[in-house]
Amino acid sequence: MNASPIRVLLIEDNPGDARLVQEYLAEAPRAEFSFDTADRLGEGLSLLSRNEYDVVLLDLSLPDARGMDTFIMLRNQGAPVPVVVLTGLDDESLGLKAMKEGAQDYLVKGQVSTHSLARSIRYAIERHRMQRELESLSLTDELTGLHNRRGFTTLSQQHLKLARRLKEPLILAFIDLDGLKRINDTYGHSEGDIALIQTAEILRKTFRDSDLIARLGGDEFTVLAIDADRDNAVVKRLQENFKTYNSLKRHPYELSVSVGITRIEPDADFNLEDVLSQADRRLYEEKRRKKSS
Repeated sequence: MNASPIRVLLIEDNPGDARLVQEYLAEAPRAEFSFDTADRLGEGLSLLSRNEYDVVLLDLSLPDARGMDTFIMLRNQGAPVPVVVLTGLDDESLGLKAMKEGAQDYLVKGQVSTHSLARSIRYAIERHRMQRELESLSLTDELTGLHNRRGFTTLSQQHLKLARRLKEPLILAFIDLDGLKRINDTYGHSEGDIALIQTAEILRKTFRDSDLIARLGGDEFTVLAIDADRDNAVVKRLQENFKTYNSLKRHPYELSVSVGITRIEPDADFNLEDVLSQADRRLYEEKRRKKSS
């Protein structure tokens, strides 16, 4: 069975250069290419919003954008697609700058061949795929599949911006799995890992896909969720989900968590680490209350 064509978006305002690129790739011996073309950056961004592409070939001199601004606008507004920039003979330094900003490769017009163009596209797609995999690994907790601390810190900024734009408050929940040391000491660390994995699954069931859920390390989890009016309801539903899980008696121990919650107003000026610390203090107040009751 033949492989699917490599989907290319060519953003180039010179009809002769655009035709030459298509002719080169039509001659490529080991790959088939399908094309969409745009002669302006705005048109290219519109196509990116409606279609999926494997790679973008981007001329840095367009009627509605020139130089590095062309690539930066595409990078900031377009889909996360690998980009190979096309430069003029006197603009090779722009290609190098674009690569420093995240482009996968650059080619100088007038020095392109079928072989060099097809190779550049294949390498750009593969490098982009590997980078995405590494980014995913670096932001994800290997055991539970949730975000790790780095992932939480990185993605929380997007949540905060969205909440401010929507003028919605958030809740930050700091969650601690009770008795993990006891489970590890009594039943072994492999059973402790299972307890952490099951806790992560219960958190996924309790919160929405749009909420940011992370394991910060050890027995500590956190959730950042828009729509803070539901904080009490969330804690109640979380505890009910743990109760339902424990009723199945899958393990010789029960799972439970302690929760500390901080509310964040959309117009508040705050430091995320300070909010985490505040939620952490409330969590340990909850733990002390449990011990004394």
